[in-house]
Amino acid sequence: MSVASIRRLAAGAAVIAAASGGAVFLSPSVVSSDRGGGPVLDSLRRRIGDPTASIPPRSAQESALIGATASNPLDVLVIGGGATGSGVALDAATRGLRVGLVEREDFSSGTSSRSTKLIHGGVRYLEKAVFNLDYGQLKLVFHALEERKQLIENAPHLCHALPCMTPCFDWFEVIYFWMGLKMYDLVAGPRLLHLSRYYSAQESVELFPTLARKGKDKNLRGTVVYYDGQMNDSRLNVGLACTAALAGAAVLNHAEVVSLITDDATKRIIGAQVRNNLTGQEFDSYAKVVVNAAGPFCDSIRKMVDEDTKPMICPSSGVHIVLPDYYSPEGMGLIVPKTKDGRVVFMLPWLGRTVAGTTDSNTSITALPEPHEDEIQFILDAISDYLNIKVRRTDVLSAWSGIRPLAMDPTAKSTESISRDHVVFEECPGLVTITGGKWTTYRSMAEDAVNAAIKSGKLSPTNECVTQKLQLLGSYGWEPSSFTTLAQQYVRMKKTYGGKVVPGAMDTAAAKHLSHAYGSMADRVATIAQEEGLGKRLAHGHPFLEAEVAYCARHEYCESAVDFIARRCRIAFLDTDAAARALQRVVEILASEHKWDKTRQKQELQKAKEFLQTFKSSKNAQFNDGKHN
Repeated sequence: MSVASIRRLAAGAAVIAAASGGAVFLSPSVVSSDRGGGPVLDSLRRRIGDPTASIPPRSAQESALIGATASNPLDVLVIGGGATGSGVALDAATRGLRVGLVEREDFSSGTSSRSTKLIHGGVRYLEKAVFNLDYGQLKLVFHALEERKQLIENAPHLCHALPCMTPCFDWFEVIYFWMGLKMYDLVAGPRLLHLSRYYSAQESVELFPTLARKGKDKNLRGTVVYYDGQMNDSRLNVGLACTAALAGAAVLNHAEVVSLITDDATKRIIGAQVRNNLTGQEFDSYAKVVVNAAGPFCDSIRKMVDEDTKPMICPSSGVHIVLPDYYSPEGMGLIVPKTKDGRVVFMLPWLGRTVAGTTDSNTSITALPEPHEDEIQFILDAISDYLNIKVRRTDVLSAWSGIRPLAMDPTAKSTESISRDHVVFEECPGLVTITGGKWTTYRSMAEDAVNAAIKSGKLSPTNECVTQKLQLLGSYGWEPSSFTTLAQQYVRMKKTYGGKVVPGAMDTAAAKHLSHAYGSMADRVATIAQEEGLGKRLAHGHPFLEAEVAYCARHEYCESAVDFIARRCRIAFLDTDAAARALQRVVEILASEHKWDKTRQKQELQKAKEFLQTFKSSKNAQFNDGKHN
């Protein structure tokens, strides 16, 4: 770390402070406001916050899509049920538009469930803004910080602030990171989660017991702790889709777009041919505008219009591993902004385990990406430099890979436009594509896409965008203390192996899990556990209950065993072997809910086992180097 670096950082801080007269204000495009609020927002809040509210059944959603004919089309048909697509459906439905959404697999089955789990404002963008004097990067930070605060407020049961510790092994690093993170606080202004601060080496080790006091050839001088947000990504995504359904959108998972429908006269896209992947039935669904939000697969949708279209996705592989909880203390993450090869590495507590990552390397686009062993080893090697315990490959409970759809604007002249910001464009009439971006800014990405769709289809929304202040399903009435009510008022009725039903305590771990996963809907799950004898845990050492399988089948469009173990509950991501042990019972409960025959049950078991093979836990890994045994 050079003196020049610190001087540049100090100059940047002075510029930012001076530009705002000592305070920081957002540019007009991202100013927080209750836009389009009033009676519309109040009505939506009542509907979504109604404790008796139920989403329409899957059959009704499919019928609504089939009923969208050429003479009576939807306003918007969204392709893709990730964070962006579900956000688009919610935004459009809450503006009074007639909306449908189809997703080939399941909500959040792709990139959106394989994220870093951070809701971040973009510390690295701020560094680039200062060192390159780049106002565009600074705007990105302003924007992400605004959306970060809003996202945590709109789904408080699924999102929270997380302190992240940055170790410093010389005094220059201490000054550099302290100044940089104070600048981050300054830029955040009213959107600040908590102030960053410096801790001495002794204080740091007390807060993070596994942190190494010695680097390769240097001693720990202290740490700087700052705050970002953390989330349960796929549950947040499922919450978005279910909230959109309550707001009137016809959302359908396991429904694949086979081809796009073009008007012969105008050459405008006017709908899509869709296949229900559960039944094999195909149908046409018409819309005034089709929004392509297929993430890494958005080029394959574009190629349905023109086979020779120029690709715009530059796929990047992000690998994460999950380790036991003792690697990081509860409530404190570790982030190393620059490893020896220039990458960012982190270790964060997440749902009772430790998630570590990440890689950023070129990859090919596949439906089920798998982490390579060398990527897992890279993460293990990188974190071992900062810990005082042996980092073992045998401790890896789960490892997964996600594809970041980095977007290249197809209208740009050069490849330098590859960006982590999002791109919205209409390449051919009636087809609006939205891609790129990141989880933190999904809501504003959706807003931009809906604005483009309204313009393209000359649509007539009843009101402006209201999603900025709209809480998601499960948020209304939820408090951090809500789990205590569950623990006090419910028991878990469990079937013994002999078939007897016996009561068990709704212990703190189960109550906290239900409260955070389902928010104010948790009492519905607890009721099923109590009244239907489904109070048993699905896997030893994990708080997930049998009742959740039944609840998700009834109220969250959970249609397969993989839907449950990967996205409704996170056991596949947290502990692959525990997920395999829970599979049989998950399939039994889903079979009872969905009336599956024995053949379907066998297929589900087989599919789920194949899916779990792509999560490289230590038991299904190929490694013989002896290094991390």
